[in-house]
Amino acid sequence: MITGEVGTGKTTLVQTLLSRLDGTTRTAYLFNPKMGPNDFLQYICDDLGVKGSIRTKREAISELHKFLLECHRRNENVVLIVDEAQNLDRQLLEEVRLLTNLETAKNKLLQVILIGQPELNDVLNDSKTRALKQRVGLRYHIKPLNRDETHEYIKVRLKRAGAIDANIFTPKAVDLIYRYSKGIPRSINIVCDNALLNGYASDQKVIGEEIIKDVIRTLEGPETVKNRKGLILLVLGAGLIIGFAAILWWRPELLGGLKEGAAQFVEKLEDLMASISRLIR
Repeated sequence: MITGEVGTGKTTLVQTLLSRLDGTTRTAYLFNPKMGPNDFLQYICDDLGVKGSIRTKREAISELHKFLLECHRRNENVVLIVDEAQNLDRQLLEEVRLLTNLETAKNKLLQVILIGQPELNDVLNDSKTRALKQRVGLRYHIKPLNRDETHEYIKVRLKRAGAIDANIFTPKAVDLIYRYSKGIPRSINIVCDNALLNGYASDQKVIGEEIIKDVIRTLEGPETVKNRKGLILLVLGAGLIIGFAAILWWRPELLGGLKEGAAQFVEKLEDLMASISRLIR
């Protein structure tokens, strides 16, 4: 079982694995598990190239078992890869479990790789799926990149693309990319791709933090930026009110001296709140 956040490269990992397998391994790759049990088994049989009459679930399992036994006799491995496995409903999870029961006295006939987001752990931790959880022999969680790994990742991608000098992004730009992407490769790709386009358009040979800031503003959209500013002002306004109230609570004798400026203070406070309202609207 392989888990990882959205954009950490799970599907890329699968495609790399499939490209490196030799002729002794048969695979069925299910990338959309939103289907019923009958369609699920039919899809697996079709992807593996199982021949025979398959009209019912019983026939599908029977033909699949024959196929697996024949592959076993030829010393071929058969692997079922289920991507986005966190979306499997209980019926399909049970079908997966039953498929792992296809075995000889010594060997499993079908290997299963479940790939999904971290929610897949919650799915298997449910008491109703404990039988499938017990069959998981190996787990791996793909973590986001740290700051140094993000820098190296960008340099490797640039070199693969043919860059002679891979130090196109300044250290501050890389820091900003890392903070925005949180080390998620897909987000890093998107920011860097847009930054390179912006740099090319403005004839910049080095990508600095200003270009990255522009890219992030474009990706986030004007509403997100406006709401973020409004939230900051709202917090500042609330802090001002709380601070003023605290002063009056601890030093009530100051209230008399503040009466003259109270009206002006209230007026300024109303202007501030009105500005905040316009920003977050």
